[in-house]
Amino acid sequence: MMPVYEPREDSYLLLKHIKDFAKGAICDMGTGSGILGEEALNFGAVVCVDVNPAALDASKKRNGDKAEYMLSDLFSDVSGTFDLIMFNTPYLPQDPADIEDVGIYGGKEGYEVIIRFLEEAKDHLNEGGVILMLFSSFSKPEVVDKKLDELGYSYSLLDKEHIRFEDLLLYKVSYED
Repeated sequence: MMPVYEPREDSYLLLKHIKDFAKGAICDMGTGSGILGEEALNFGAVVCVDVNPAALDASKKRNGDKAEYMLSDLFSDVSGTFDLIMFNTPYLPQDPADIEDVGIYGGKEGYEVIIRFLEEAKDHLNEGGVILMLFSSFSKPEVVDKKLDELGYSYSLLDKEHIRFEDLLLYKVSYED
C-alpha cells in the first residue's frame, strides 16, 4: 500500500489561502490526508481526487460524505469543471533509490507531474476559475513558468516560504480561453 502524504509546511501554506479563492465547485487534486478539502468544504462543493486509494480512504475519514471522492491519475477519470482547483503537487525529483512515492516525487526532474497537470487542468477550469498550485524550488520553477507561458496561463507568485534547503512556491494560476 502506498503511503498517505501527511500535512507539512507545504500543506499549511496552501491551506491559509483557500478561504480567499474557494467558492462553487472545488477540486482537491492529490487530496492526500484531505486537510485542504476539509477547509474548502466551508466554501463550496468539493471533489477529492487522488491516484492513491489509501489517500482517498484517509480523506474520507476526515471529510465523510460531505465531499465526493474520485480515484484518478490527475484528470484522467475526472469530468466536469471547477471554480477552484487546488494542488499541493508532488514536486521532488525522483529518489535515486527508485523509491516510489506518488505523494512526494514529481518525476525524474521533479516537474513532470506538474507539467501533465497544467496540460490537463485548463479543460477543467471554469471561466474566471483559479488554480492554487504549490511546488518547490527543487521542481525547476523556470521550466514550470515556461510551460505556463506556452499553455497561455496567467500566473503570479501568491506566497513563498523558505524551509531548510528549498523554497515553497504557491502560484495563483488562471486561464481565459
